[in-house]
Amino acid sequence: MPTNCAAAGCAATYNKHINISFHRFPLDPKRRKEWVRLVRRKNFVPGKHTFLCSKHFEASCFDLTGQTRRLKMDAVPTIFDFCTHIKSLKLKSRNLLKKNNSFAPSGPCNLKLNSSQQVLLEHSYAFRNPMEAKKRIIKLEKEIASLRRKMKTCLQRERRATRRWIKATCFVKNLEASNGLPKGISEQILPTALSNLPLEDLKILEQDQEDKTVPIL
Repeated sequence: MPTNCAAAGCAATYNKHINISFHRFPLDPKRRKEWVRLVRRKNFVPGKHTFLCSKHFEASCFDLTGQTRRLKMDAVPTIFDFCTHIKSLKLKSRNLLKKNNSFAPSGPCNLKLNSSQQVLLEHSYAFRNPMEAKKRIIKLEKEIASLRRKMKTCLQRERRATRRWIKATCFVKNLEASNGLPKGISEQILPTALSNLPLEDLKILEQDQEDKTVPIL
């Protein structure tokens, strides 16, 4: 006895209390091929116990003269609900995808993220816990302190170099004023910014440099 219908998307099963008949695929190769074509199932090969139910045949396809409902010799199945079959395939595909995802390795691409996790992924500077943030802050504070010390050292070196240049300029200009050096020699050997300053201004500038101290950052 047949147990179910071979048509795609058809859920009919054999039940003696329901007025549905089941019919084998014809043995004639030509008619059999036509039935297979109309069923429209990919790579479908009907077997000895493959049946179609009576729902897929028009009323004119049946011979009702006897006690048993039989198909006429030229009957072909023409009633199919392929839209239902396509929906069924889509539903199966979704269920299979969900099943596969349930076994997929956990990771940012496979997990549903909450709002805080999403922020952590989008912003690389975010921290996952307060202790990690505290360690990072302490490390940055040490780096800042180190940079401040280096900056202070550089400012001290710059100030000492400036004082030396000012002292050298004052010395050369004093020698020029006392005719110890030829006139105009300061313009040749000294930077333009210093050689153009009057001697009185250089002395004031030298005194200011002596009074200044490097500020603590």
